Amino acid sequence: MSAEATNPATPGPVTGPAARWRARIDLRRLGRAALLGPATRDRLPDAIGHVVDAHRAHHPQADLEPLRRAYVLAESSHRGQMRKSGEPYITHPLAVTLILAELGAETTTLTASLLHDTVEDTDVTLDQVREQFGEEVRYLVDGVTKLEKVDYGAAAEPETFRKMLKATGSDVRVMSIKLADRLHNMRTLGVMRPEKQARIAKVTRDVLIPLAERLGVQALKTELEDLVFAILHPEEYEHTRELIVDNASRADDPLAEIADEVRGHLRGADIQAEVVIRPRHFVSVHRVARKRGELRGADFGRLLVLVNEDADCYGVLGELHTCMTPVVSEFKDFIAVPKFNLYQSLHTAVAREDGQVAEVLIRTHQMHKVAEAGVIALGNPYAPAADDPADGERVDPTKPGWLSRLLDWQEGAPDPDTFWSTLREDLAQDREITVFRPDGGTLGLPEGATCVDAAYAQYGEDAHACIGARVNGRLATLSTVLRDGDTVQLLMGQDPASEPSREWLEHAHTAAARIAIQRWLTAHPTHADAQDGDGEGVREPGEREGVRGGALERGRTLGAQDRQPAGGGQPVAAGPEALEEAVTGRPAADAFPPAPDESSPSAPFRPSPETPITTPRPATPAVTVDQPGATVRLAGCCTPVPPDEVTGFAVRGGVVTVHRVECAAVGRMKNGGRAEVGVRWGDTTECRVTLLAESFVRPHLLADLTEAMAVEGAEIVSATVEPPTQQRVRHTYTVQLPDATHLPALMRAMRNVPGVYDVSRAQTPGA
Repeated sequence: MSAEATNPATPGPVTGPAARWRARIDLRRLGRAALLGPATRDRLPDAIGHVVDAHRAHHPQADLEPLRRAYVLAESSHRGQMRKSGEPYITHPLAVTLILAELGAETTTLTASLLHDTVEDTDVTLDQVREQFGEEVRYLVDGVTKLEKVDYGAAAEPETFRKMLKATGSDVRVMSIKLADRLHNMRTLGVMRPEKQARIAKVTRDVLIPLAERLGVQALKTELEDLVFAILHPEEYEHTRELIVDNASRADDPLAEIADEVRGHLRGADIQAEVVIRPRHFVSVHRVARKRGELRGADFGRLLVLVNEDADCYGVLGELHTCMTPVVSEFKDFIAVPKFNLYQSLHTAVAREDGQVAEVLIRTHQMHKVAEAGVIALGNPYAPAADDPADGERVDPTKPGWLSRLLDWQEGAPDPDTFWSTLREDLAQDREITVFRPDGGTLGLPEGATCVDAAYAQYGEDAHACIGARVNGRLATLSTVLRDGDTVQLLMGQDPASEPSREWLEHAHTAAARIAIQRWLTAHPTHADAQDGDGEGVREPGEREGVRGGALERGRTLGAQDRQPAGGGQPVAAGPEALEEAVTGRPAADAFPPAPDESSPSAPFRPSPETPITTPRPATPAVTVDQPGATVRLAGCCTPVPPDEVTGFAVRGGVVTVHRVECAAVGRMKNGGRAEVGVRWGDTTECRVTLLAESFVRPHLLADLTEAMAVEGAEIVSATVEPPTQQRVRHTYTVQLPDATHLPALMRAMRNVPGVYDVSRAQTPGA
């Protein structure tokens, strides 16, 4: 039974065989008396005349027969039921249907709207609805039918919304009917007890208004906002109402004057346009008052300019910005980049000499229809195109990303309370961004989403193996917050031990990511405990250690205690076994694979466990210096090699240091008055170079990396690995090459090692 429906003729629910028998009798009566009725078949009942007029205004050729039959069935079924306001109950489905008809809903939606409470509040069944009106109407009616409290108890409301959202995922018209239903109930909520009014208003505020915004149905959203505002904030509502009334009584109207000025400019430019004033609704006025303080006349409304073609929108914009004073910071182009809820319009503002500023919305008539009615303005989005065979496959052309995300995570919500609270949190994120994948695809995410959210949006639970990302080509951690228009490449680990971290929950902004991570942590309590411990973790015998948790913590411990100087800042060179354990958490014995024949030219560099990776063997390519007798030294900050463009500077002791011309030190020395010395490369091509590599944590990383370097003929002179932070590791290698031309191949080989995502030449002092 609907919240506002009562049936005085039925003191209690009828169950068992008697209910089934009565339903058959009622259907027979409805079939003969109600469906045919006293009027002829081609005549519409007077009660739905206003619905028909509104419907014909949008759909002149609509078949009205389903509406007639639906009204007769609804009126007969609800006969004897009264609303708490004392009106016959049939007035409610009529009012809901009129709301939808005025917004341009097509006939199927209106038919279902007239019947939307029959299955819930009368003896009509879904099978009977299907027999008389078809599967589409049956589906819509079922989608908005509440679940019984006798079956679900306190979970009835959240489970009803879960059911409704699932149905909306297949047909957005389900939510259109629900929104219109709630709007009419909110209009007549005054007959309820204050506490019940507040409860319904809060659900409307937290769930239905955000859904109306996401479906683009601004006409319903704004009125719902005002009704909720009046119930939950009566004092602020009354104050806002007084402001609006006082402004309406003013002798002058600056907004009307600006509208006349705009019309004049557009006529002079020969642009066909309609200029109207759109008063702000109560909540909008309240928000502007809080933002700007004292309101002026032009703050109580906005100008709407309607044109015929998209190009005319930009013509209007150019004319206004040429002939009037634009407020540049207020310009937004939602035509080139529509909002996620289909909204398209140009936003700007113009100022008068007296300081009055008028906001202006510029859109086509079709854009305006969609801006007001959202998905309702699409008509029947599931009807096959004229040239498309009706194969029964339904494709929603709006494809709302927020709805897909919501449907994904709701299946993983373990109980109604989690679903209900998470739904409110998800809908509270009222802005959406679009990020691009490297393949040209897009991901719709709420504002504030991170790379963690992008990973779960793209890969689902396979995102457990994500180890990092590139954002706009630059290496980024999973906690990086994304912005609208970013390009995101998600980097997936190849190691089966990859797993999510409890730390990810702090970075997850979407419900889908949080629920997936929490579900994994709940299913793997041992791993979760290990991540929360002192770094050693708790593992079963023989269990392979993951790339996070204990491994990461031991790396931090080694860097902080064993390898850092007393000053605490810079890492120092260490033996490969110690470095491997710092990166992977593996013991030194497992740091490198068994050594091959050391005489092999491809043998990886493998010093003894106690020896740092350093070899003080100078090797300087031949350099000709325009300073006789000078000693040449290649700068360690940029490690120049042939054929780099280089320059030199004289320093103490008759030494000339050679730098790459783009080295940051060159500018500092020039500014310090150092004399520049001409230098040129000689014939010798052997060189020494310092390379920086960035990678993500994984086992055997150093073994694979150093082996790849050895295969390219590079001899490691020294190496430094910083302690891991946020699953990232920074390596510094100084290597000896027999020929400088081998450098590009070496860097490519290092980049090809799994887990290594960036290799560059050193350009910082101390490298």
